[in-house]
Amino acid sequence: MAKPPVSLNAHITHLEMTAAPKTSLPVPVNIQTAIMRAPSIPLPFYRYLYRQVGARWQWVERLRMTDEELAAVLHDKRNTISVLYVNGAPAGFYEYVTRDDDTIELSHFGLIEHALGLGIGKWFLLQALYAIWSQNPLRVLTTTNSLDHPRALQLYQMFGFSPVSTGTAVVRPLSDKELLELFKKS
Repeated sequence: MAKPPVSLNAHITHLEMTAAPKTSLPVPVNIQTAIMRAPSIPLPFYRYLYRQVGARWQWVERLRMTDEELAAVLHDKRNTISVLYVNGAPAGFYEYVTRDDDTIELSHFGLIEHALGLGIGKWFLLQALYAIWSQNPLRVLTTTNSLDHPRALQLYQMFGFSPVSTGTAVVRPLSDKELLELFKKS
């Protein structure tokens, strides 16, 4: 019988941004990029993106959702998902949710491993922020934690986010059984 994975402690940082970024960055050279909104994203494709982006960072919450739970979140009219393609292949995604007339939360952002090191992370985050601020919120929220990319907090702060609170959480990685069930859903 397989042992369950060891739970991980995470330090969480909640961030807020109250003005649109004033920075602009060119698209990195020698790569072709496209960012496409996915308003009716198929659940298996979303799970693929979520797993490919988040496996290293222990993203598990959405993978534990049933099809009905996940569809309710993803296809809610307040939720927006956009997929980054690099040289024709999916390379990452961002997701944001409109909380109310004044607040939008960048709930997910990241790159798939093959897109790391190409110099597109900053540019892609900036594109996500441009899309969010085009909705005219008064503030944008996001959250990161100590299990995330080591430079995630620094990157968010570089573009104008400020920490507003911190906390702790326990993350329970996917078990072998959960991974097997996930592959069956694909």
